[in-house]
Amino acid sequence: MKKILNLVLICSVLTISTTPTMAKGWFGKNKTKEKEKVEIVKPDNEKTNIKREIKKDRENAKHKWESSKEAEGMYETKFPVINSQIEYTDMNGEVTLSDCIKLAITHHPTIMSAISNAEIYKTMVGQAWSNYFPTLSAGVSYSRNDMMMTMSSSYARMMSQKYNMYYMPTLSANMLLFDFGKTKANADSAQRTYESSRYDAETSIELVIYNVKVAYYNLVFAEIQKTVYEDTVKDFELQLKQARAQYEIGRKAKIDVTTAEYNLGNAKVNLIKAKNTLELAAAQLANAVGIPELENVILKDKLNSKAYNVNFPDLLKTAEASRPALLASKKLMDAAELNVRSAKRAFTPDLSAFGSFNQGGRQIDSDYGYQFGVQLNYNALNLMLLKKQVDQAKASYKKAVADYEQQRQNVYLEVKSAYISLLNSHDSIEVSKLALQQAKERQYQAFRRYQVGLGDAIEFKDAENSYLNAQLDYYSNLLNYNINAAELERVIGAPIKESDVDL
Repeated sequence: MKKILNLVLICSVLTISTTPTMAKGWFGKNKTKEKEKVEIVKPDNEKTNIKREIKKDRENAKHKWESSKEAEGMYETKFPVINSQIEYTDMNGEVTLSDCIKLAITHHPTIMSAISNAEIYKTMVGQAWSNYFPTLSAGVSYSRNDMMMTMSSSYARMMSQKYNMYYMPTLSANMLLFDFGKTKANADSAQRTYESSRYDAETSIELVIYNVKVAYYNLVFAEIQKTVYEDTVKDFELQLKQARAQYEIGRKAKIDVTTAEYNLGNAKVNLIKAKNTLELAAAQLANAVGIPELENVILKDKLNSKAYNVNFPDLLKTAEASRPALLASKKLMDAAELNVRSAKRAFTPDLSAFGSFNQGGRQIDSDYGYQFGVQLNYNALNLMLLKKQVDQAKASYKKAVADYEQQRQNVYLEVKSAYISLLNSHDSIEVSKLALQQAKERQYQAFRRYQVGLGDAIEFKDAENSYLNAQLDYYSNLLNYNINAAELERVIGAPIKESDVDL
């Protein structure tokens, strides 16, 4: 027997050693298996419902149109009426600043979101008043009852076992008659919160319009900057021609030609940068308007060069009466005060009416019954909880008062800062305008001196660069003046008047 077992063991070893491929297949199977692709979210393989998508697009277009009309109305309450009739399909032509504002109000998603957010708070006012609407309930029940027998066995045998079946349709209603002002206080608080959200929407609109103005002015400045660099390239090209001509007749050294070529190369590099800046400014305007496809438009408006009639006391009064962020904070403070009143009135009972009607029995029309009445009751009265809720409401009101005061101080600082910036840019325009005139005269003299052979390339380069920088400095100050005026309108929440005086 022992010999037989040894023989079987030897045969098994030989069999395993002669089938390495099979062993490799068994043990190497998991190694050669490809790893499953890991995805954060599984792709949605649902088929698109075309009818549902069409309906959704139609509803979104309707909401977009309604929101744009609402935004125009909110904007035109304090700012000039938008008389632009431009539409999305007409945007590839010439556009004014008013056209861009109209497009932004119609298309920018931030405005649509802010107005929709205000609509959410508007529904909460109705939800608060809904406490005075009746609460209806209806139902139908079916039951089968097997009566338990508690009599002696002799009596139980005399009575046959019966199952009682009942059909019971029920209709009932409850209605709050009076709750001593709790509902009204909640509704008033919701109304103040809704009004605050409307001011927040107005803030979003004014911020979008400010961004549109900044982007529009930056694009205008980028076009001016490109023109200035193009003129500089032309001047250096002319200077290079003169340097070569004077070198050929022996009036100038070779270094003048080399210097002219170097200056022209730098001017061309600056022109390339200016063109890239112009393209980027166009993309930023499209983003500010809310239409990324807005490209290749021609701007009809230029940088404003009229002086503004402003003084700080009047600006501050206007901001206190018109700044949406400040008015929104005031509404939140009023809402917090009403919440204190609502929390105090939670100690009062509720007066409500109720009624119900039942019909049914062993047959659905066997019998009927009804009840109605009036009740005065407290719902889950917990004096400790109500006391702490009043304390919480008072603390929230104190915080709202502090937030309003902080907002008022921020408005003062922002108005002061914008006013000073506008004055600085106004004064800088006068200085830079005088410097531009002097630089232009110097550049002309240097050009004439080099033309007749009295000046050199270094003198011409210095004069040309001074003239270039003077132009950019002047237009930069004019750009800042326009942007600071837009910033001042934003922080006071109202337009500022411009005079007939040219800068």
